[in-house]
Amino acid sequence: MNQYRNYSAPENLLQNRVILVTGAGQGLGRTAAITFAKHGAIVILHGKSTKKLERVYDEIESLDTAQPVIYPLDLEKAAEKDYTLLAQAITEQLGRLDGILHNAAFLHGPSPMESQTLEQWQTLLQVNLIAPFALTKACLPLLKTAPDASIIMTGSTYGHYPKAYWGGFSVAKAGIEAFVKIQADEWSMLPNLRINALIPGAVNTPQRVKTHPGEVKKTLPQPEDLMSVYLFLMGPDSRAIKGEIILC
Repeated sequence: MNQYRNYSAPENLLQNRVILVTGAGQGLGRTAAITFAKHGAIVILHGKSTKKLERVYDEIESLDTAQPVIYPLDLEKAAEKDYTLLAQAITEQLGRLDGILHNAAFLHGPSPMESQTLEQWQTLLQVNLIAPFALTKACLPLLKTAPDASIIMTGSTYGHYPKAYWGGFSVAKAGIEAFVKIQADEWSMLPNLRINALIPGAVNTPQRVKTHPGEVKKTLPQPEDLMSVYLFLMGPDSRAIKGEIILC
């Protein structure tokens, strides 16, 4: 992990690449989208809130980088046709896709499993596990034609080390790790396509504030502190890294 944290990315690392970032409206997704744009990428900003995406769009526009694209979609309600339409829009507007950062997430506050409802579990699995699968599948024809395509799934310490009171969220994130291992194995003969999972750990984000309200946030790493790892995994220097679960 240290070699990734110490990675120094050249300014043109992602030049002319098209990268889709889910959950780009705030937190790690926002910071990653801006960072990718600073390193030359055309960024597709996905999120549920158009207002939040527009703010990130304006931030990127002010940097004099490639113009980003906004694509709002509520993953909780999305069906297979919605992911197909998203992939079609990318094809028609940009003609290529070189990477996806699956960052969007949903969780309730911690609670005993006996008090968690079926509806809550369905939402947790839909947003945190089913949506990344469905979106990756829909975009696969585009990714397969890219010279060097990278997919980063976002894991969680609660999926890697399941813990009491995290219920459906832990199960969904554990599923992400299994998904990465299986998919990397199936793609083992494709030199231009790779998938890995990144576990950010405790980071000062709006989501962390929601689940850990009593924490002293100034003691936590900031999203910017992790960007060298995101850049390494999204850029060409990580071609040989496949099917890994990387803990920050």
